[in-house]
Parts: sequence; structure tokens; C-alpha cells
Amino acid sequence: MKLIVGLGNPGEKYARNRHNVGFMAVQTIAKEHGFPAFKRRFQGVASDGEIAGEKCLLLMPTTYMNDSGRSVGEAARFLKLSTSDLIVIHDEIDLAPAKLKVKTGGGVAGHNGLRSITQHLDNDYVRVRIGVGHPGSKDAVHHYVLGDFHKSEVSWLDPMLAAMAKAAGHLVKAEADKFMSEVALLLQPESERKAKRAPPEPAAPKQDPAKPHPGGEGQAKRAGAMADTLRKWLAGRGKGGI
Repeated sequence: MKLIVGLGNPGEKYARNRHNVGFMAVQTIAKEHGFPAFKRRFQGVASDGEIAGEKCLLLMPTTYMNDSGRSVGEAARFLKLSTSDLIVIHDEIDLAPAKLKVKTGGGVAGHNGLRSITQHLDNDYVRVRIGVGHPGSKDAVHHYVLGDFHKSEVSWLDPMLAAMAKAAGHLVKAEADKFMSEVALLLQPESERKAKRAPPEPAAPKQDPAKPHPGGEGQAKRAGAMADTLRKWLAGRGKGGI
């Protein structure tokens, strides 16, 4: 079984915050794969279902971001899961907007949600990092991540979340490279995807210069006969003929 956690803060006022992109991703996955409605469990809201034949629990902690580990730790211990079965989806200010990275373990890079999970479990879980960009100043980070995505960002955000949901089967099978490749493919314009899927046109057969073109022998004979007729006609005129 896999435990897929989206990080964010509960409540309508946080719903479209950059910090809540993990919640958005989990909700999109649930819709794509037909999970039932979320119910209160493990100090959060959760939903059970299957992705690519693998049993999964989708979890959104309602403990607020800085205390996410309480919810995730409770769920992991109850389900008797190791951190290798844990996938955490979160915002990443150190990645440019619309960039996506997957890694296992490593530092928490100042992300309080990851720090809390690591404190309650250990560090070797999969992180799906959705780039939201950096405001440019450390002092502006708090206000920035708790701000809503701009309307201009929706053009990349919604398609990326949809592509991640469609490719989630690779994620639960620990196929990070295939997950990334499928997301990238799904985000390409439809015209480019069709061009890649279309079989190449067969090349025209090369003509051996040493061999006559099909039908060339007959054409040569007809041309020769016409030339003979012309010569005879001209010869007849020279003798006072026709």
C-alpha cells in the first residue's frame, strides 16, 4: 500500500495558496482515479482507492503545514507502512514555476511541512516537488507562499496537476523517470504529440542508375520507331515523294 500525502493548510482562505499545491494535486489525483469522498481520519482527511492496481491512501493533513508530521506519522504507523511507501507532494520555492522534480530523501530546504514529517518518521520518503518560484527575498517568502496563484499561473498549474494525476501509476510503482516522462509528454501541445505518434512515411525506393526505369524499355522502343518513321518521311520528301 502507498500513502500519498498532499501538504497544505486547511480552510477555504488557503485553498488557492501556493503553499497548498500539494492539496490541489491530491484532490486532482482522487478525481482522476475515482476515489470516494474524503473523510476525517488521521488528523486529516483521507480517501482509499487504487491507482494502477496498487492500494493507496490519499491524505491531506488538517494539522496545518508546520505540524503535518503528526497526521502523516499517525497514518503511517496505523497502516504499518515504511517511509519507502510514503509519497509527499509539496510546493518548492527553489524551483521555477511549472518545474517538477521527484527525489527520495535529502534535505528539507526550509520547508516546515517536510521538516515535521521527518521529525515524526525519518527522511527516506519520496518528495514530488512542484515549483512555485521564489519571491526574490527571504523576508518575502512567508507572504509569497501564503498568497494565491495568479490568474496568469493557472495556464500551467491546472494542466500540470492533470498530467500528474494521469501519470500517477508510475509514481506508485516507484518509476520516477517514467512518471516525469509521461507528465512532460502530456504537457506537450497536441500537435507535437500527434507528430511523435504518427508513423514515418515510407521512403521512395531508390532507382539503380544501371537499371532502366520500369517501363523504360518499352518507351525506348516506341521512341525508336517514331524516329525511324520520321527519317523515312524526310527521305521520301528528298526524292520528290510526299
